[in-house]
Amino acid sequence: VLDSQYGMYVWPCAVVLAQYLWAHRRSLPGKRVLEIGAGVSLPGVVAAKCGAQVILSDSEELPQCLQRCRSSCLMNRLPHVPVLGLTWGRLSPELLSLAPIDIILGSDVFFDPKDFEDILTTIYFLLEKNPQAQFWTTYQVRSADWSIEALLYKWNLKSIHIPLHSFGADKEHLASSSLPGRHTIEMMIISLA
Repeated sequence: VLDSQYGMYVWPCAVVLAQYLWAHRRSLPGKRVLEIGAGVSLPGVVAAKCGAQVILSDSEELPQCLQRCRSSCLMNRLPHVPVLGLTWGRLSPELLSLAPIDIILGSDVFFDPKDFEDILTTIYFLLEKNPQAQFWTTYQVRSADWSIEALLYKWNLKSIHIPLHSFGADKEHLASSSLPGRHTIEMMIISLA
């Protein structure tokens, strides 16, 4: 997908998160996985192909992203993967009625600082409802001034940094992009503190 709008492009973070899922594929069968901000849905599709029960979600305000999720599922022979409109920071009937989950996925959701608290509010809600769950997320380092540390503390969340070399994702071809600029990718797992 060559359209570089938010949810219409396979961003390098999605490739790195997909690599993490592939490296942990033996632990995925039967796991209940929710991908937020899924867009093209590469991590969710990989999780589903590895045997996880996956739900894909993107903003209910972005119907083209929801359609992209559905298209990705169809192209990958996963026609029964549910796609939900979930908007970060908003309690909705879809969010409230979600079945239990084990893993939340989010690749490059920490893109715009104005969304950081809404994302973590949603993650906190999901983790409170599913205390053993974890949020596996990859993000591109865009500014040294952007940090979620204070928000993690505020929402009683903790993070563990996952070195890319620990799952073979430190290769240039995995995290590269044809788009201009730096593309330093990081990964962390967020859970209740």
